Amino acid sequence: MDEGNKLSYFFLGMGIGVAIGILFAPKSGEETRKLIREKADEGRDFVKRRTEEVRESATELVDRGKEVVAKQKDKVAAAVEAGKQAYKEAVTPSQAEEESKAEGF
Repeated sequence: MDEGNKLSYFFLGMGIGVAIGILFAPKSGEETRKLIREKADEGRDFVKRRTEEVRESATELVDRGKEVVAKQKDKVAAAVEAGKQAYKEAVTPSQAEEESKAEGF
């Protein structure tokens, strides 16, 4: 389930709970309004906490992604450098043989 659906279901459940509480609670209007205010504040706090958690999680994922990209970039650079070195080593002996043959004639 994605985060949007979970949050929607949370608010739907909270609304239904508040409505049922209002219908069946033997409290005065002032007490009921206070309860609704408290529950709304709790919901708002929950959303703030959850938003911060998601933000922190996203930041961590971005940081890890950057680290992985940097490591892969280093590996590719090392592989390219190793390829260049191997090419130089393979070409250098061939050139030396050709030069010695040319000198021998």
